[in-house]
Amino acid sequence: MSLEYQIKQTLNDFENTTSDKILEILYQIKPQFKNVMISEYLQGKIQKILEANDDAEKKRLLKALLPYLEWYLQGL
Repeated sequence: MSLEYQIKQTLNDFENTTSDKILEILYQIKPQFKNVMISEYLQGKIQKILEANDDAEKKRLLKALLPYLEWYLQGL
């Protein structure tokens, strides 16, 4: 399954996609951002998500990062 397909599935069915799956996708796209500051910012957000205690909190934080998935699909 291609990364693009996984991202489209995640965007279409965010509520039923696991936090771990979304984090896995974010890790894959993070190095592709040309701007180092964006990659570092994204890494900081990922770290906050990893530190969250429950899945509901993780999903809330992950929802704010959906634009990164959309940017990836648009060609960064």
